[in-house]
Amino acid sequence: MAPVTIQSVTARQIFDSRGNPTVEVDVTTSQGLFRAAVPSGASTGKHEALELRDGDAAQYMGKGVQKAIANVRGEIAKAVTGMEVTDQRAVDARMIELDGTPGGFKRRLGANAILGVSMAVCRAGAAAKGVPLYKHLNDLAGSPKMLLPVPSFNVINGGAHAGNKLAMQEFMIMPVGARSFTEAMRMGSETYQHLKLIIKKRYGLDSTAVGDEGGFAPNISGADEAFDLLQAAIEAAGYTGKVKIAMDSAASEFWNENRNAYDLDFKNPNSGGAADKSKQELVEMYRHFCSQYPLVSLEDPFHEEDFEAYAALTAQIGERFQVVGDDLLVTNMDRIRIAMEKRACNALLLKVNQIGTVTESIQAYQHCRQNGWGVMVSHRSGETEDSFIADLTVGLATGQLKSGAPCRSERLAKYNQLLRIEEELGSAAVYAGANFRTPWKA
Repeated sequence: MAPVTIQSVTARQIFDSRGNPTVEVDVTTSQGLFRAAVPSGASTGKHEALELRDGDAAQYMGKGVQKAIANVRGEIAKAVTGMEVTDQRAVDARMIELDGTPGGFKRRLGANAILGVSMAVCRAGAAAKGVPLYKHLNDLAGSPKMLLPVPSFNVINGGAHAGNKLAMQEFMIMPVGARSFTEAMRMGSETYQHLKLIIKKRYGLDSTAVGDEGGFAPNISGADEAFDLLQAAIEAAGYTGKVKIAMDSAASEFWNENRNAYDLDFKNPNSGGAADKSKQELVEMYRHFCSQYPLVSLEDPFHEEDFEAYAALTAQIGERFQVVGDDLLVTNMDRIRIAMEKRACNALLLKVNQIGTVTESIQAYQHCRQNGWGVMVSHRSGETEDSFIADLTVGLATGQLKSGAPCRSERLAKYNQLLRIEEELGSAAVYAGANFRTPWKA
């Protein structure tokens, strides 16, 4: 069979789930057109690859992406046209070289421009091989045993994602006791609906409106109150012991550098430090959460440069609990290596748009797996209907996926794709379940 090559590449500006512009890319081969859309984050790490925006305040409040689109249609299209779509590594390397920015930051062409092409080429590569996308990604990753992930549903919002007083950004439920992904969706959906009823009863109907990722943002002020709500919902749904809790503090948002403290009242413009916590006090708070609640995973418990505090927490709880680096690591190999040397955490939150290519995402996953770390694939708060990360988490066998609440179609697009994949795999489908931290043991 003759090699399938890229015939043309184009891009357009579409809109994400927050109503902001983003990039969509079309790659055409002899087999047809293959499309990908790029997500965008709200709570972003300062070490992420650059999301190129136009900066014209007169249009879309500076968030247009016409510069990135021009880069796809121009330099990138010219560089990759004629390349084989099954050679993902070569295509991605060509774009990285073309960009020329050291450290993987993609500041010249934009990570959003490069990633859109990388994902669309990956879809074209799967079609050229005559296999589903998840199988092609599995081949690219060295063929680990494929798994359906434990979904991590973001059901209570705080931090930068909500207008309440809650400093910590996300409280999630993980159906680790399910026997299949289909059953995990049932557990998550039913717990979510019970949570809605409990919140409505305690805080009123207006507290059941949902945020960017489908979670509720009731007028609560502290994490203990959020945990109590989740425990009540899990119990009401009948899943005590089967549904566990995860949290994403996004602590960079409430780190106060001037006071060298974590301000749990950071959303109050008149905060004077009364709610400040030192690093050690925050460690003790997390230890309290771990001892009192069915908590299994803590993400971004400290700010993105606080390797020392991460290491202190991981040394104390890392054997029993997952400590996940997101803003700390930004899916960047240099940051991951530093964290491993310092033993700062034991899991990576993998976001493809933080690094900007499929190949680099796979390399980050492989390095983490080789070193015994967990890997959780993640969406962004500004999402699209593109379900690429669902296939990615199955193909890489990460064992866990974070894609928002079981609510809002841009979130459910990923979960619904996983239901289809599980059905397609049939008797070969394996659900990670309690082994989500070490999925290779599933």
